[in-house]
Amino acid sequence: MNDEGIHRRSFVVGGVATALTAVSAAPSLAAAPPRAVVLEFADRWTKATGLAELLRRAGFSVAELDLSRPATAQGADLIAFGGFTNNDSRYTAYVADRAASLRDFVAGGGVVLDLAQSDQFGAAVPYLPAALRAVRTDADYDTVHPLAPDHPLVSALPVASDKVFTGRASGVRVSWETFGSWRAMRVLLACTTTGSAPCLLEGAHGSGRFLLSSLTVDKCFDAAGAPVQPAAAVQDSVTFFTALAGYVTRVRAGTAPAVIPTPMPPQAPAGPLVGHVDEVSARVWARPGLDPAVHPEWRCTVVRAGTRHSVTADARVSTDNDDTLLVDVKGLRPDTRYEFTITPKSAAPGFTPLTGSFTTAPPAGRPAVVTMGLGSCAPSVPSTVWTRVSDEGCDSFVLLGDTPYVDSGDLAVARTKHRQFLVQPEISRMVSSMPVWGTWDDHDFGGNDIDGGFAGKKNTRTAFVDHRANATFGHGADGRPLTTRTDGQGVYTSFRRGPVEVFLLDPRWFSNTGPSWADPTKATCLGQVQWDWLRAALKKSTATFKAIATGMIWDDKENPESDDWATYQHEKDAILDYVAAERIPGCFLVGGDIHVSRALNYGPRVGYDLWQFIVSPLHDRTIPSLNVPNPNLVHSAVEPHVFLKLVADTTVSPATLTATWINREGTRLFEVRRTATELGHRSHRV
Repeated sequence: MNDEGIHRRSFVVGGVATALTAVSAAPSLAAAPPRAVVLEFADRWTKATGLAELLRRAGFSVAELDLSRPATAQGADLIAFGGFTNNDSRYTAYVADRAASLRDFVAGGGVVLDLAQSDQFGAAVPYLPAALRAVRTDADYDTVHPLAPDHPLVSALPVASDKVFTGRASGVRVSWETFGSWRAMRVLLACTTTGSAPCLLEGAHGSGRFLLSSLTVDKCFDAAGAPVQPAAAVQDSVTFFTALAGYVTRVRAGTAPAVIPTPMPPQAPAGPLVGHVDEVSARVWARPGLDPAVHPEWRCTVVRAGTRHSVTADARVSTDNDDTLLVDVKGLRPDTRYEFTITPKSAAPGFTPLTGSFTTAPPAGRPAVVTMGLGSCAPSVPSTVWTRVSDEGCDSFVLLGDTPYVDSGDLAVARTKHRQFLVQPEISRMVSSMPVWGTWDDHDFGGNDIDGGFAGKKNTRTAFVDHRANATFGHGADGRPLTTRTDGQGVYTSFRRGPVEVFLLDPRWFSNTGPSWADPTKATCLGQVQWDWLRAALKKSTATFKAIATGMIWDDKENPESDDWATYQHEKDAILDYVAAERIPGCFLVGGDIHVSRALNYGPRVGYDLWQFIVSPLHDRTIPSLNVPNPNLVHSAVEPHVFLKLVADTTVSPATLTATWINREGTRLFEVRRTATELGHRSHRV
């Protein structure tokens, strides 16, 4: 009897243990089912839904997401966003307004599942905590491979030839907008065997989990509830969501497996880009492409050409700035050629050092020759126009805007467009071998003919400063020029290179955002702070030649668009009146934008002849209709692949400024040559 009791007791205890194990692995009839709240959308591509129905079949209690409540007040274990729900404004509004609540929900032990979404409506998952990141791309796939076959979300899936989710209807790809980059997340499923195209990522936050996916496994039923996928494919989806039910239960119980992040494989590096260079210092940018969690610290070694003399500067990869670094090198000599190498401070087998070169600026006031290139409206495809810039002997270059074409207010999209631009082989070689400065125009600001009311401008500014190395980027909250890549206002800057000083204005950020400092009854273009900066900088400048440059042209385009200085004639006149009143010599105007190149002479508008040099485009698309008549027009050319070559020479008397419009074949389109005397200087030797 004692033995029988022992055996009975053992059976009962064993049964309880087995039942507890079953509850921790999957829902049981004895326990309340996990509760899911769902937001899904019948998108225009698949015209299907199915998430709520599949979750019900998998054992969840399902309700619709209450958009009026924060995530923490949904009374749910799982918040699930169906495929392409970000095409619905309800999704974008909810994840923006309730981002903190979604993080709190997960931190408290909940699970958020986000299925395939359109990258054009938000490539980066917007509500993740700072430690996590996931960015979607345009890449679509028909194959899915189990990268973590032992994981509870993966282990139950049927596998055929190392693939899961096979046999689906060809009209709906199994992975759309697959992830291109991630941080601190585990890859569970991927569209390649190497794991380079994840389609299911797991991230831990507090006690809960984020599950981010590009899978379309929820798109199983049409509006009438009829299957749009074969029965086997629907069953695969049910199997996945049944595994999800068990996983959610384990997360709530604290028994889910720990998340061991998958290191992101090395990406192709971007850069280096030589940015602001003056007489004694240089600023260099790069995006090395290695995982910043593994290789956060980098060193730039700068060697004086033809010698062994070197200086070093260290920098840390900034995850807040798209995994880029910015190196400030000091202690250099004026008018000297340098070569540099950027390497990780920790061992990185197989990594090729990033190399480049530059020449520091001649000392201000000493006779010198500077050859500077300028251009706007640039291609993001290979083009020999950049090679021609170098072949013409340019020692520096200015990007005047639409460099590149971003045309989006989404941060991840804008960052991707900037990277795609800088990795083109010809421009990559150019920007690594000479100083490059830049401002923006409408397309890199966000879209055609838009002004400062653009809702996405904070994102496009972030992407801009992430991928440039200007000395300053607009101004900060205190109204002072901002030298760091942090939140600020605008992107305007200036620099001097020997006898030339360039004032790169920002005609976008502040435009039409308030009354003008020049005429309060009209809208502003520059804003008060930028105007105060410009007039002080112009008055202080001792450079022989002074370029006042924007992407916009300084005339009326004479088309339906409003993004030109004729729209803000009151501020243009105030700028020119100031130059005249303060007797500031050597000024000329630079513009781009219109896909036509022109030279205009307005006569003695500022006390001496005022010229405008318009250079556009660097790419292959011209707009002949914008080559409009103008009484001040001296030269024009409707020509693709054009840049402006400026040669400032103060070794002769009087000093000369020569502007030559050149195409990528090296053809001279036209040329303007002026002396310092003709541009307002009283002394023949400047």
